[in-house]
Amino acid sequence: MKIIKLVSLVIIPLISACGETTTDRALSGGAIGAGVGAVGSTITGGSPITGAIVGGAAGAATGGLTKEKDLNLGKPIWRK
Repeated sequence: MKIIKLVSLVIIPLISACGETTTDRALSGGAIGAGVGAVGSTITGGSPITGAIVGGAAGAATGGLTKEKDLNLGKPIWRK
């Protein structure tokens, strides 16, 4: 169980940002991270709320701290 949580924490930053501005990247990263965190925590028997909070924070931080040239998943859905 702990390995799955650790893997989730590693995977979340890898998929956690799309958009051109720091705000877009932080918002999309937070949303993706919250979803992945909630699902991952539920699968491993944890609290989905705690998973969403931790995943959302990790995703938002990653999205806000990375640059578009480092990690780019395209335009967020609200900018299309």
